[in-house]
Amino acid sequence: MRFGVLAHDLKKGTAAEVAATVASYGLQFVQLALAKALTDVDSSLGRLSTGLANHIAEAFERERVRISVLGCYINPIDPDPAARRYAIDRFKEHIRYARDFGASLVATETGNVADYRKARPDATDDELWQLLRSAVEEMAEEAERWGVHVGIEASPTEVIHTSDLMARLLEEVPSRNIGVVFDPCHLLNAQNIGRQREVLDRAFEQFGDRIVLGHVKDLAFDEAGVKRYVKMGTGELDYPYFLGRLQKLKPHLNLSFEGGIKPDHVADSIAYLQGVLKSL
Repeated sequence: MRFGVLAHDLKKGTAAEVAATVASYGLQFVQLALAKALTDVDSSLGRLSTGLANHIAEAFERERVRISVLGCYINPIDPDPAARRYAIDRFKEHIRYARDFGASLVATETGNVADYRKARPDATDDELWQLLRSAVEEMAEEAERWGVHVGIEASPTEVIHTSDLMARLLEEVPSRNIGVVFDPCHLLNAQNIGRQREVLDRAFEQFGDRIVLGHVKDLAFDEAGVKRYVKMGTGELDYPYFLGRLQKLKPHLNLSFEGGIKPDHVADSIAYLQGVLKSL
């Protein structure tokens, strides 16, 4: 398995600066959210081009780092119709140019529920679901046209926050160009951490064959049950079990550090995960 990082968790700067920083940590790829990581690029709607994508890709290639994933973290349930339309169109533009960056995957999450309900207090769960599903249907159609995958990630505060809801989305939008960005920490909480193998098993059974990227970080819970992210290998995630299942199902899957990893923890985190993989 190869290790990469959500680029802006390590460095924000020009493409050349970010590429050099990522390479200096021995990482092999990036999940590159253009708007969050690069200070010398305007990635607003209508600005991308083959030439711009090639320019950025070449900066990373010089450092022997691949852009394996484009991150385009939009709000597909934005209560403002104009803002939602802009966001979806921007995501679709990322799909169209993904191959020019050297990537075949564009990733996003599914929209913060609390933020939506601040604007629409009477919103039903079905209303939120229909907005998300219609956005993903558009993404799937564009992805099929351009031969790219869309990676959908579950998150505790968003529309898709359980493996059951992820499975439902994959069933209702049956495109094989929709895949899962699997972050096990996003499915675990203080109430289910004690039975995490059961939670992980259910997720693997529901969508294991659709995983297109893994996110890795470690977590712990305080006495009040509040989740916090900690140095890799010092928390409560059962990495031997998780990576064992993942490696059997998706050998050579890309694993991206995510969640604000501290630069001085990168080397130890890579060593820890490599040790777990060698022991399997």
